[in-house]
Amino acid sequence: MIRGFHASAVFLVFASSFAMGQALAADGVSVPSQIEEGGAQLVRGDVAKAVATYSEALKDTGLANDRRATILNDRGVANVRLGETKLALEDYNRAVELFPEYPVAYNNRGNLLLALGQYSEATKDFDRAIVLAPGYAAAFSNRGNAKMKAGKTRDAILDFTKAIELMPASAPPLSGRGLAYLTVGKPHAAIRDFSRAVNADARFASAYRNRAEARMEVGQREEAIEDLSRAVAFDVGNSELYVVRGYAYLLDGNTASAIKDFSRAIELDGKSSAAYAGRGLANGVAEAADDAYADLNRAIELDPRSPAAFAFRAFVYKQSGQPDIGAKDVQTAIKLDANAPEALWARGEIEEATGQADTAITDLRRVLQLRPSWRFAADALKRLGAPADDADDKAVPSLDFGKWHVVQRGKDYAATSDEYPQIRVPLEMTGEGLPKLLDWEVKAPPYASYGILHFSGGRVPVKGGGFEDAELAAIIDIPSAKVIAIEPHKQGNRVATWTWDGDSLLVASVDGATDQYQLRPVNVAAVAQKRPYGTGAGDAAPQRRSKPKTIFDLLFGN
Repeated sequence: MIRGFHASAVFLVFASSFAMGQALAADGVSVPSQIEEGGAQLVRGDVAKAVATYSEALKDTGLANDRRATILNDRGVANVRLGETKLALEDYNRAVELFPEYPVAYNNRGNLLLALGQYSEATKDFDRAIVLAPGYAAAFSNRGNAKMKAGKTRDAILDFTKAIELMPASAPPLSGRGLAYLTVGKPHAAIRDFSRAVNADARFASAYRNRAEARMEVGQREEAIEDLSRAVAFDVGNSELYVVRGYAYLLDGNTASAIKDFSRAIELDGKSSAAYAGRGLANGVAEAADDAYADLNRAIELDPRSPAAFAFRAFVYKQSGQPDIGAKDVQTAIKLDANAPEALWARGEIEEATGQADTAITDLRRVLQLRPSWRFAADALKRLGAPADDADDKAVPSLDFGKWHVVQRGKDYAATSDEYPQIRVPLEMTGEGLPKLLDWEVKAPPYASYGILHFSGGRVPVKGGGFEDAELAAIIDIPSAKVIAIEPHKQGNRVATWTWDGDSLLVASVDGATDQYQLRPVNVAAVAQKRPYGTGAGDAAPQRRSKPKTIFDLLFGN
């Protein structure tokens, strides 16, 4: 969306022994009523009372070490919720001293260390938890989060994938992997995981927020706004959500709603430089220069190192016929961050205003490489009469199929078509190899406006060693020239089942999940029968995966 407001981190899974419904004590004896009381208080949100109850229980000198460790762990969870990080860390440290084979305490201490920015130490704790409990799904998910924070995104994807295998109905690892996919430039894979996360937990606000980020990347602006509205409904006091939705409205051309959202964010957080910067840009677009200057001056006052605020003020100066003054703000923005898309965009706007069309086009194209959703750069290129940015495309004819061609730009591959020049399909791989095109199918009526482009997804490592070939399928809305989704279609001997049913498409994927896509309304009576693409379940509705029955199952995969 905007610099500083990228997709948010995934939920960290802390665990108390009471919440798992297990004492986890070696002797198998049920926990005393006093400890149950503390757990109930923790679940109800009476956190301070829970700490007091656990502290009282720990006075019992007859407690076995493993029992004492579980109480210390639970008190640590409560102290985290109270913001008492030092006390929580002391509780976790003491718990693992008393009970070195207790995976939950390592997981929880790892989460706390992660929150404190100690990524390496956190990873060590998650490693230990997994060694002690190889089916501990939450620890895999949390270790994935730690690796993400440490910049090891591809390793993080492997951990999230393992967590998803162990607890497929849990939203956090799905959202975590989606965030990792978004980070490595695979927005369609990210959307798929975020969608599965919200299907698993309809109130998982961060997944809606993150899916909106991914949808903006692929031009699905209306859908992104809907997602952000859902996230706001679940977290009405979160100023950052209003800022992000404000930018989404602005990029969708709804300036009035954008200003309203930025204003609401400022009401919630009067020191939000991003909210003032966003409203300043929106006022500039609306040609309310005085209001724009006031907002942007305030944004710079709150954060003098914000390249976006200086860039937006430069744009307003340009709108006001003062590009020379704007150029000074651009210099500051570029100095703060030479690769900030906002700064490059503003420089392109100033260059356009001062007759430097060629350099403006170069800067504006660079903006769209860094942030495809930044519509203002695309609009500026149209004003300049710039052709499509295909100068950096390198043809790879060995990967072509029929009238579809593969081009490479940097490390990324895309498919283009002689028949559909407006369509560009990002070839997001799942494994190692090259994205060779395999097949192109235009659906029969009443779905003749949709096409499926199949391509190789590379070789994917499998459990127990070795690799399997993967095949992906891009679902394309031909009239609107949009890629609706990219689905795993084959892996090894597994083949997805596609069911076109009225105005929806169900894909029972090779990884065991079912994804649903909304289509344009069709004449259902014209559909003689459902004709799934691929082999497997025929017309049978895909089976829903059953959820684990207890939180203990969720955490340990039993």
